[in-house]
Amino acid sequence: MNDFNRKVEEASARLNKTVAETTERIEKETAELVKFLNDEIVPNVRQHSTKALRVAADKLHELANYMDSSANRPSTEK
Repeated sequence: MNDFNRKVEEASARLNKTVAETTERIEKETAELVKFLNDEIVPNVRQHSTKALRVAADKLHELANYMDSSANRPSTEK
């Protein structure tokens, strides 16, 4: 019975070590992913979002000008 208990303890110790190593690796990889997202992805999204808003603002400005010019033209309909 002692041999069985020893084997169970050894297997448990190996499993605990593997879980601890895996947990440490996941925590490290997660920290690297968060850093990558903050350093690379977020600034690009913000830059492109800003660019998209500027393009939309320009198009809305053009539309407003068109609507103003259309409203100021005499109607040709009878």
